[in-house]
Amino acid sequence: MRDTHEGVTVAILGKDFMVACPENERAALIEAAAYLDKKMREIHGSGKVIGTERTAIMAALNIAHELIELRGGGVPDEVGRKLRFLQNKIDAALNLAGARQ
Repeated sequence: MRDTHEGVTVAILGKDFMVACPENERAALIEAAAYLDKKMREIHGSGKVIGTERTAIMAALNIAHELIELRGGGVPDEVGRKLRFLQNKIDAALNLAGARQ
């Protein structure tokens, strides 16, 4: 990750992204980018998800789930059911797409 006058360049799944942000928020941005990169690499490495866009969506869902748990001390039953339903639909769609390739 490179720090420039215009912002910070972060690497996610081997691709560089220039992100503008105030100097006092750069450390948090770098930490967030590293966390996202880690999550995306975990998902990509599982072999269950093909494609960067799908990997990013799955990482976003997982991170959103973690955030909800942290904010509320747990996920309400209804939210948990909906997240599991969405996760299952995405997994089924990805499995179907993978079988066609």
